[in-house]
Amino acid sequence: MVDLTRLLPGPVATLRLAELGADVLKIEEPGAGDPARALMQCAADKAAGQPSTFYKIVNRGKREARLDLKSETGLTVLRALVREADVIVESFRPGVMERLGLGYEALAALNPKLVYCAITGYGYESPFSQRPGHDINYLAYAGVLDQVKARDGTPAIPNIQIADLLGGALSAVTQILAALWRVARGGDGAFIDVSMTHAMHAHNIVARTTLIDTIREGNGTSTPRTGGGLLDGGVPCYNLYRTADGRWLAVGALELKFWERLCRALNRNDWASRHWSLGQAIGGPDAMALTQELADLFAEHPLDDWVSLLEPLDCCVSPVLTAAEAASHALFQPAAPESESAVPESEE
Repeated sequence: MVDLTRLLPGPVATLRLAELGADVLKIEEPGAGDPARALMQCAADKAAGQPSTFYKIVNRGKREARLDLKSETGLTVLRALVREADVIVESFRPGVMERLGLGYEALAALNPKLVYCAITGYGYESPFSQRPGHDINYLAYAGVLDQVKARDGTPAIPNIQIADLLGGALSAVTQILAALWRVARGGDGAFIDVSMTHAMHAHNIVARTTLIDTIREGNGTSTPRTGGGLLDGGVPCYNLYRTADGRWLAVGALELKFWERLCRALNRNDWASRHWSLGQAIGGPDAMALTQELADLFAEHPLDDWVSLLEPLDCCVSPVLTAAEAASHALFQPAAPESESAVPESEE
């Protein structure tokens, strides 16, 4: 696989494919190379002349090479690589590869089985195809950023690049694998046009559901106020609560059985019938009142106390972990090898 991508979406797509067994050759231009080498580079890496941790994370497991695609030598080498490659992934603005003589038609003539994936912000055929952008822009156009906001309506900037990763990397991996499957069954290669903005718009399912139903019911075209929906704070069983030590607890008891289990654990069986599935109006007065009652209760004890009580009960309650806590959590640690005594003896 030939990887011409830079920064985040493309490198993560080829990283995931490398993790699945692909041999990925990352091609960078001479000199500074991928701008990700300097992105968020810490002082220690700068002093050591090493690329940033960001770059190392998203490009691990790949081979690397430098090619000047503006030179005839570089173009000749890349064409030779393409003849033998199954996949090429690039993330230039539409038209760049064509001007270099490396567009899909030219490369498919060299290798009809080639799967060519282009990851762009707005797609090859979009009226915005030549516009620049980043994750925040794609989320904004797709109507997703409007869904990520505080109760006062202020949009929040997520510190996980949703469009880059879900709209770009994951979409690319899915479509590349589908195209390779088709090639393996005797078909020709394909051109894959991944638009991060269009993918995010397609994934904005809950908001689109609400919009369609609102239009069908003749209530205009607006989405509900922030915090008024089933999955964004409009019900007590699916919400965030501050604990006594200023930490947060995530309650996801969306199904009635989990909610009932939580109520029993809190010694509040009287709350069990106050659930959206039993007729409680989502975002209504009773839902908001019960949310406040739960908030008052959870504010009485620190996070660890609530986790100790509720986590073992399978009621969909979780601590909101920091990145450091998540990194050291047992959930993300390698499974310990079974001891010899745990291995069953063979039967004779």
